[in-house]
Amino acid sequence: MNQIRLFVTAGQRECAKALDLLSNRFEDDGYPISTMEIDEDTDIWEVSLYAEADQRDHLAGSVSACLEPLFSPPRLEIEELPDIDWVAHSLEGLQPVRAGRFVVHGSHDRHNLKTGELAIEIDAGRAFGTGHHGTTEGCLEMIDVLAKRRSYRRILDLGTGSGVLAIAAAKITASSILATDIDPVAVTVAAENARKNQCAGRIELKTAAGFHADIFARSGPFDLIVANILARPLMALAPGLSRNLAQGGDVILSGILAEQRMRVLAAYKAQALYHRQTLWRDGWVTLHLSR
Repeated sequence: MNQIRLFVTAGQRECAKALDLLSNRFEDDGYPISTMEIDEDTDIWEVSLYAEADQRDHLAGSVSACLEPLFSPPRLEIEELPDIDWVAHSLEGLQPVRAGRFVVHGSHDRHNLKTGELAIEIDAGRAFGTGHHGTTEGCLEMIDVLAKRRSYRRILDLGTGSGVLAIAAAKITASSILATDIDPVAVTVAAENARKNQCAGRIELKTAAGFHADIFARSGPFDLIVANILARPLMALAPGLSRNLAQGGDVILSGILAEQRMRVLAAYKAQALYHRQTLWRDGWVTLHLSR
C-alpha cells in the first residue's frame, strides 16, 4: 500500500518543538517521525509523519490538533509517496561516516578505507543505524572515548537497530556484549551485520522489550549500557537501566533532541546517575552518565 507524508514547514526551532509534540503523541503508535533541513540559508525545515495512505483522513485531523499549540492554524501539507522501500532508497549512495576511530561504510566503499580505521560495514536495510544520523555518530564517538579510559567486562546495547553500536563495542573492547531490540526484524538485521563484520561470536542478540526479559538478569549487571532510542522511552527506562548497571558503570544515551536534554538528565539524576559529558550533533545530543 502507498504511504503518505504529513508535514509542516517552519524554522529549525519550531520544527524541533513540533517533532517533540508529534513524538509525544504518536511515537507509541509506531508512526515514523523525522525532521529535515530544506534550506540552511533561509532556515527552512520540515517535520514529517509517515503513514499508510488509507489513514489520511484520520491522521490529518489528529496531527493538526497535536500541532495547534505551536502553529495556529497548523499549516499541514500531505504528500503521496511512491510504493518503494524508503529506508533503502534514502541510504543508497551514502558516503562513509567517520566517528572517532570508527568508519561506517557500505559494501561499495570497502576500497576507500584507510589504514588504522576500525571499519564497520552496514548496508542500507530495514533497521536504524548507519552512522549517518547525529545520534549514531555521537554514540560511536562516545564509545571510542570511554573505551580509551577503561576496560568493560559486560556491555548492553539497548535498542540495537542495525547492530552498529554493538559491533563497534565488539571491535574496540574484549567485553561480553548483549544487544537487544523490541523489533524482531531489527534483531535479524543486526545478526546479519554482526556476521558480516566478523563479530557474531562476540554479540548475543535477543528480542526484548524494556528490561522485563530474563536475559538482563542472566547477563548483567552491565559495566556499560548504550541506548540510542528516543527521549520519552529513555526517561521511562531510567529505573530499569539503573537497576541493571554495575556499580561504577557508565551509560551512553542518545536519540535526544537538544531541548530535551535537561529532562532526560533529570530523570537519570533521580536514579543517582550523573552527567559527565555531552556531545552535540545536528540538533541532537549524546550523553555520558555514571554513578
